[in-house]
Amino acid sequence: MRESDERLQEALTAGSGIGTWDWDVPNDRVYADGRFAELYGVDPVRAALGAPLTEFFRGIHPADLPRTQALIEAAMATGEQFLASYRLVQPDGSVRWAAAQGRCRLGVDGRPLRFPGVSFDITSQKLAQKRQEALLDLGDRIRDLTDPGEIACIGAEVLAKTLDVSRAGYGVIDPAAETILIDRDWNAPGVNSIAGLLQFRDYGSYIEDLKRGDTVIVSDARIDPRTRTTADALAGIDALSFVNMPLLEQGRFVALFFATNAVPRPWSDDETALMREIADRVRAATERARSEAEQKRLTETLEDQVAERTRELMLAEEALRQSQKMEAVGQLSGGLAHDFNNLLTGIIGSLELLGIRIAQGRYADVERYSLAAQGAAKRAAALTHRLLAFSRRQTLDPRPTDINRLIGGLEELVQRTVGPSIEVEVVASAGLWTTLVDPNQLENAVLNLCINARDAMPEGGRLTVETANRWLDERAGRARDLPPGQYVSVCVSDTGTGMTPDVIAKAFDPFFTTKPIGVGTGLGLSMIYGFARQSGGQVRIYSEVGEGTTLCLYLPRHLGPAEQADAMPDLTDAPRAIEGQTVLVVDDEPTVRMLVVEVLEELGYAAIEAGDGAAGLRVLQSDVRIDLLVTDVGLPGGMNGRQMADAARVGRPDLSILFITGYAENAVVGNGQLDPGMHVMTKPFAMEALAGRIKELISQI
Repeated sequence: MRESDERLQEALTAGSGIGTWDWDVPNDRVYADGRFAELYGVDPVRAALGAPLTEFFRGIHPADLPRTQALIEAAMATGEQFLASYRLVQPDGSVRWAAAQGRCRLGVDGRPLRFPGVSFDITSQKLAQKRQEALLDLGDRIRDLTDPGEIACIGAEVLAKTLDVSRAGYGVIDPAAETILIDRDWNAPGVNSIAGLLQFRDYGSYIEDLKRGDTVIVSDARIDPRTRTTADALAGIDALSFVNMPLLEQGRFVALFFATNAVPRPWSDDETALMREIADRVRAATERARSEAEQKRLTETLEDQVAERTRELMLAEEALRQSQKMEAVGQLSGGLAHDFNNLLTGIIGSLELLGIRIAQGRYADVERYSLAAQGAAKRAAALTHRLLAFSRRQTLDPRPTDINRLIGGLEELVQRTVGPSIEVEVVASAGLWTTLVDPNQLENAVLNLCINARDAMPEGGRLTVETANRWLDERAGRARDLPPGQYVSVCVSDTGTGMTPDVIAKAFDPFFTTKPIGVGTGLGLSMIYGFARQSGGQVRIYSEVGEGTTLCLYLPRHLGPAEQADAMPDLTDAPRAIEGQTVLVVDDEPTVRMLVVEVLEELGYAAIEAGDGAAGLRVLQSDVRIDLLVTDVGLPGGMNGRQMADAARVGRPDLSILFITGYAENAVVGNGQLDPGMHVMTKPFAMEALAGRIKELISQI
């Protein structure tokens, strides 16, 4: 008993840890406590009575055993301290990390007698280190990438190598949540790729879990009740063990991040937490890349169509191109560009048909076309002004600006952006001074502040934009870090959650954000601060938790009148006639639908029209002859143009389809390619171009 206590005490002097051992070298007996025995997979009773060293060696990972044995032999030869870290394979197949520390006691003849020590479980530290290294590696490799597929593939590679699994990947889910489309995946040597379209039902009965947003973890597909009947199929794709992590968008299952292993293995909470973090970062980077690509395509489309017609529309195109750098562009430009393209199509088409009727001496419809063009032009002019306001140039372009007029023009856009649950109030000070400021940058700044205010009021509230003249004396200027003088203030207030002092202190720091990944970049307030300082002014935050927030821009007064806005020019063109059969036109914009139908009839086609996808599908599912479907993509009523076209192809597999859309082309294409016989034209377009495309498509039938 005394000898046993002495052994334990000597082992404990090496340090504190999860388990201790004392190796009687001459007799090859290792005496260990229960914690040590459990970690190494040895029976605790046998370990307490003494077991051969080889029994403990069996728990060490085969790849780490030679190095560990070499370190033990070196310590036994010299009597120096033994330090080592290695992996231990647990009975359930999981792997843990251990660190061992001890010292061999040598006899007078230099031979090893006893070797006491302590072993630590360092799995958590190792996983934390691997997590940090993985996330740093991921961030470095995807920071500047623009290809969503490459971003997802790198995320999968980092995850698979960190967790030491057979495969990892990212896939997009179809609207019915029945299939997953995997563009690329990462596979360990000897493991085949599963890129392509896969049916969930072929690999288990867990789809409802994924739809709810629950992560599906299967350690052994052969015994898990959800996958037992499909285990052979899973074995065929090297996925007897897997984690399927759903990614939701507005509560809908849209994508999946997954890791699979060829043989059964357990999955720890730390591993699934790392997987979630990598998945979130990949999703955020993918959304960023797709948003930037969407804006680039939208910009190029608008530029090609608008550049030849008017200088003001070219400015709108330039504004859209510059707007890629805005934090708010993803929330605004898509819907605005769609409205703008619909209106511009109405203007161009009305004027074209007006010219045709006049040339033919048919004056009955002239007033109708004229009124349609005027109404659409007025709405387009207001929308163009808002699109131009999204421009952010590399250098400031200060102009004498009437801030009241600028805020007034922004009010409708702010109300649309913040939604009906928030009351928007604009308090414009009478006799407001002029300021010398870049009006586009100022509008961007105010818009960003309004978006921040909206996010602070998830349950609704009141948003107030107020302007005022400010005469700051030395004391007031010092409080705002401004020289004394005359200033114009623009304050945005909300009745939201407010900010803590810590958040206020960091609010203007670049990349600081309190929003979730993918919602904010943390650059909005820092850029507003930079703009205010470059304009000779300042920005200040006044907020208390639970009492809302007021953020004020202070801009120097300019002695002089404000600039006036430019007027918008007219647009015309003339189409050519072609022969026709029967064309179905589906568009929710009455002006666009009327123009397309009348052009078709003018060119000799029989035209049928419908105002939404459901009405169009009823025609397509009837016996009426339809040679060509011309449809908008963004249709109301729960069925868009692409969905209607796909449904129509069930009964009319050879139907030729032309999408006309105010969105960028990839809104139709999605992640794949258009099916044969499907084509796209983006609004605005000349009637001549539409007629030429219709003739081309019908001639191919």
